[in-house]
Amino acid sequence: MKHSRIEAFENLVAAFETFPSIGRKSAIRLAYHTVAVDSFGAMKLAHAIESAVGTIGWCTRCHNMSCDELCAVCSDESRDSSILCIVQSAKDILTIEESGQYNGLYYVISQLSDLDEVHLFRALEGVSEVIFAFPPSIATDTMILYIEDKLADFDLLFTKIAQGVPAGVELENIDQVSLSKALQSRVKI
Repeated sequence: MKHSRIEAFENLVAAFETFPSIGRKSAIRLAYHTVAVDSFGAMKLAHAIESAVGTIGWCTRCHNMSCDELCAVCSDESRDSSILCIVQSAKDILTIEESGQYNGLYYVISQLSDLDEVHLFRALEGVSEVIFAFPPSIATDTMILYIEDKLADFDLLFTKIAQGVPAGVELENIDQVSLSKALQSRVKI
């Protein structure tokens, strides 16, 4: 019997290790907390995971997470439908929404191989500005150029989110890509 308990614990540790940024030590701490400290909380977590996996799907218009055919953003008629923000994941939508600084629509394109041009063209109906909200990299710059080229026949303003030095961070702690983008995108004061 002892061996099966240890095996069950190891299976739990291995399951936690599959999550992003969870290494072996963190996985052991989480597994121990789950079985030895807060089993009720663990059962609540298990139920929440099962419920989320069973009910959350993808919006048919923008590919955001949704429990319905259209997500809460696409079904909200008060949103500015003339602006479309293209992001790499539904998680990015959550981040932007958390800021409270954007009231337009979204479209998720995780990688170019997944791009359905006809579907994207339908999403552009009534749109006058496309904002690219991608993290800075050569791959995302390539993706932006490719998408801009595909949308060249549309009368659209193309913009991208500002990139560079975050507030309150010392220059020595800024990665070279961000510092380079900040220098290239400098503004007159």
